[in-house]
Formats: sequence, structure tokens, C-alpha cells
Amino acid sequence: MKTFQIIMTAAFIALYSFSALSADITLEIKTGEGRKAISSYIYGTNQLLSGTENWTARRIGGNRLTGYNWENNASNAGKDNNHVSDGWLTSSYGIPAGESDVPGRLLTHFHETNLSMNLHSMITVQMAGFVSKDKAGIVSEAETAPSGRWVEALPFKNAEFSLEPNLDDGFVYLDEMVNFLVATYGGAADEGGVEAYALDNEPALWSNTHPRIHPENATCTELINRSIEMSKAIKQVDPECEIFGPCLYGFMAFYSLQNANDWNSVRGSKKWFIEYYLERMKFAGLIAGKRLLDVLDVHWYPEARGDNRIVFNSTGSLKDAQARVQAPRSLWDHDYLEDSWIAASFSTFLPLVPNLKSAIDKYYPGTRIAITEYSYGGENEISGGIAMADVLGIFGKYDVYYATYWQTSSSYPYHSAAFRIYRNYDGENSTFGNTSLHAETSDIVSSSVYASMFDEDESELHLIVINKDFDDSKLFEINIQSSQIYERAEIYAFDETSAAIKELTPIDTITDNHITIEIPRLTVAHMVLTGTASAVRYGDHLDEPLRRSFELLNIYPNPFNASCRIEYPVSVSSDGTLSIFNLKGESIKSFAQLPAWGHVIWNGLNGNGHPVPSGIYIIRYLDSSREASMKITYMK
Repeated sequence: MKTFQIIMTAAFIALYSFSALSADITLEIKTGEGRKAISSYIYGTNQLLSGTENWTARRIGGNRLTGYNWENNASNAGKDNNHVSDGWLTSSYGIPAGESDVPGRLLTHFHETNLSMNLHSMITVQMAGFVSKDKAGIVSEAETAPSGRWVEALPFKNAEFSLEPNLDDGFVYLDEMVNFLVATYGGAADEGGVEAYALDNEPALWSNTHPRIHPENATCTELINRSIEMSKAIKQVDPECEIFGPCLYGFMAFYSLQNANDWNSVRGSKKWFIEYYLERMKFAGLIAGKRLLDVLDVHWYPEARGDNRIVFNSTGSLKDAQARVQAPRSLWDHDYLEDSWIAASFSTFLPLVPNLKSAIDKYYPGTRIAITEYSYGGENEISGGIAMADVLGIFGKYDVYYATYWQTSSSYPYHSAAFRIYRNYDGENSTFGNTSLHAETSDIVSSSVYASMFDEDESELHLIVINKDFDDSKLFEINIQSSQIYERAEIYAFDETSAAIKELTPIDTITDNHITIEIPRLTVAHMVLTGTASAVRYGDHLDEPLRRSFELLNIYPNPFNASCRIEYPVSVSSDGTLSIFNLKGESIKSFAQLPAWGHVIWNGLNGNGHPVPSGIYIIRYLDSSREASMKITYMK
């Protein structure tokens, strides 16, 4: 038995190419099973933190955006800060005072920053009815909208758009705001365009967070109607953008829109408001002839408790930390029941992600899932880092499409570390893979494991291995079933002693794809296993042609009736061509010289710009080493 020791602060990790020792935890990795694309947009944020996290997406949202006026960049703090209307948003984003009144300057600054960092942009649109007219300070209760301190915000202008909006007409038009962005950057289908819009922020709380704008509780009917009209207005200007809604704050909003006055009269057989919302948005989309909701968007600040609620405190008791580390299981684990009022009274709605998926499958198939605000607390301690690393693995494994973290503390070293362990583990912006693989642990209480590779390339295998135990190191036995023989593993980790990610001594010998590794307590490790082309097992792939089929990342919606988005996962530059054929094998349209990791939009037109008939079509991708095809249904 050959032993490798790695010093890791006061603890150590012992690695064995094989071992007769009895493992505490067994991990099973199967590279040929469970393959599914990991959306890159799960590594998003609302704030940029340290700037070393290598983010993929950023949302501009939160309470301040409900009353934001794009025409002059005024906004209102609502209950968060004495109902002040001012220019805080532009100053907080570092926009010079001389530019603070320029129409749309907050949005252009936000999006241009994202473009410079290669981030996907999500912009919040205003649906509560009114936005700030001025930056003149506190708005009294007597000045509640409608009053001279507000202007009415409408989805449609129903007139010619202007890039220099009229500040004196008493209205702000949201389709004109979208047109301003399209005129400046192109549409969502264009390189550099804004790709996503969120339908306001936490509407179930408008009467609480913004009583000067919307003093009455929002009703289910009101929110549906506002969402439909706003989505139609946005997509009329930019048909290829994605609409995220309803951006609900938490479980009681999911369940009853915060006990909306009309919930019991409209719910019918629906078990929660989420289902009603999906059904009504689908029905409205069928009438409109276009999808009006692309992504179901919720916020999730866990209600799980130790001695206290685990969120909104950067430290806490041992029981808080233990509850925090287990809390991510409420996202996926049917056998776990957290200590919370949700679990006590609404246990059938947990775990969250499978319940959201079930509602989507029943009421609006093809809709994706986003969690655009979330935090697990513990930003300053290892329990927060472990919880967040676990959550990111869960998002990738269980098909979350989009997630943007919300910073809740001024100090966040361990939450930053969780993102960096996936997105910048070596300080060179190297990342976890983009294809999730089968990975299981024998002990879900004390450990978590996530596996990935890039596209179809098994020569590099990524594992996130987490020891969640508060008391002891654990001996992990890792068994890998793969066509590839792995020869070496690099290891990067952070632990309870420091949020800094350390590169540890690598494993230079792996025997028969089996590793036994001792990982200290409260540690998150990223293992990068590599092999060589000559190390592929005989018989597994030697007789396979070079051109291998691979799974297209996404085609949605499918079926479609206006346009569809076709994403293809090619992480290196290629000579790729994507072609569309009818069932007779006749070529309908082609997209050539495709860039890496891109997408195309097909609007149901052939290569001559003429509409094609309803029916089933074949989407085929081809480059020098890959080939794939999928069916799609076009319905006029």
C-alpha cells in the first residue's frame, strides 16, 4: 500500500491508491450515467462581491427596483429606509453625479458592466403601478400614489417610441424602456443584447415594502393581469427575450400570494398559488400566440432553525451551524424534514425543487426554474461555505436554470469561497464541468458529492466532495465507473480554518479508478481527475467512430409557435453547422460557422424568409468531431 500525505493546516488528508481500511463513506461515480447539461447561469449574483468569483449572470433587482423610474433614475426606498425617493441607485452603482439624470443610465451602466465581464443580464421591470417622479426625499403617507410624487407606470405606450422620454407627460412606459435597451444594444437574439426581464420584485409584499406605491395587498387576479400585460409589452418589442416571474419572496407567497383576498375564490383544485400562476400564464400565452413566461422565478431564504433561523446572521450557535449545513437537503431530499414552520405545517411542499418541477410539468411544461434571491447565512463561517457549495451542486444536479445569490452580510468570505470552488478554484478561472454525472454518497447527512465533465470529454473528471461532519475527519472510498482510466488528481480545498482555497499535493497514482481519501471535518474539496487518450479501457470506445453523438444542451420551448432557442454545448471553437430539415429530409434552413457555447433562434421561417407549415422538424448539429439531432414541433 502506497500512502500520500498532504498537510492541510492543522489537519491532513491521506490518499491511497488502494486500501484495506474500512471507509466511513462510499462515493459512487458513473460517468456514463445521469448525464445532463448544467446551466451556466446557476453561478449568478445580485452583487459582485470580491470580483474573483467568476460569475456568469447578474440581476438588477430588489426592493429598490419596484419604484425605479428609468426616465430619470429616481427610485424609492420604501419601508427599508423611511420611504425616501432619491438617486441612491445610481450612486450605489458608482455612476457619476453628472450622469445620474440621463435616461436609462442605471440600466446601461449595469448592462455594460456585465458585458465587460461576460455576464448574462437580467433587468427588473416595474409592475406595481407607479414609480418615483423625483429625488426629493421622504414621501409622506399623505403623498401615497396617486400623487405629485409619483408617475404612473404602464406596460404599453401605444404610440411612437422615443429614446429621449417625455418627463412631463405623467407616465413612464415600460415597453419604451425595453425599446431603449434594444435600440442601444440589440435584442436578446443579438450579441450584446439584454436577454432576460424579471416581472418586478416580490409582489406579495408590495403593501408592506412599498405602501406609498401599492398600499393594498396584491390580489391573485391583479398579479396575473399585470404579468400578462407586461410580458406581452416586453415581447412585442423583443420577442426573443426570456421572461422571469412572478419573483415571489418566500413560501407563503408561493402558497397563497401572502393570503391574497381572492385566493380562496380563484384557487379551485390548485394546491398552491404557483400552480394557479403557471396555468393562467400558459392560457394567456396560448391566446397571445407566444410564450409569456419562460422561467418560474422564486426567492428562497430558508426558514430552517437551530437555536435561531439560519439566514440573516453571519455567525450563530453550533445548532444554527448544524441546521445550516443540513438545510440544502430541503431543496431535493424527500426523506429530510427540517426544523421550520414550513416543514411543520406544509411538509408536502418540501423538497422545494421537485415540487416546483411537478407544478411546471402539470400546468406549464417547458417552463424553467430560477431562484434569483437566496442565501443560507453563515457568510463568515465554514457552515455557510459548506451550505452554499452544497446548494450550487444541487442546482446543477437538479436542473435549476438560473440562480443569483443575494448578499446579506458585509463580510462574506465563505460564501465567496463556495462560488470560487466551482468557478475559480485555481485562481485562473478554471471551473467545474458543464455536464452533470451520476454521483451518490452512502451518507447524505455527513457528506455530499457532485460530479461533472465538459461536454462528452471523459478525460477530465471533476468531483466536489464535502465532509459536513462537525466532529471527525472521514475516510472516503471513491469508486469510479468510466470508460476512461484516471491516472492523476489535483485537489483544491477550503476548510474551517480558512476560506482561502488551497492547492494540495496531487495524487500522482490512481489504481483501477479507485481512491481512498481521508478528508478533515468541515471541508469542501474540488478534485480534478485526468487521464490520457492511451489510458482508455480497451473495448469501451476503440471501435467507436470519431464522430460521436452528443446531447444538445437545450431546445425550448418545444413545441413552439413563435420562435425557439436552440443551445449547443461546444466549449471550443468549431466549424459547427446547425441545420433544420423536414421529415422528408429536405433542408429548411442552416446556421453556419457557429461560435462556441452559443445559441440560435429559429422563428419558423425557411432560408428564404418564408413561413414553414406546422409539423415536426429535425434539428441537426454537425462539426468536425460531433454530430447530433433532435426533433422539434412547430405549431402555428
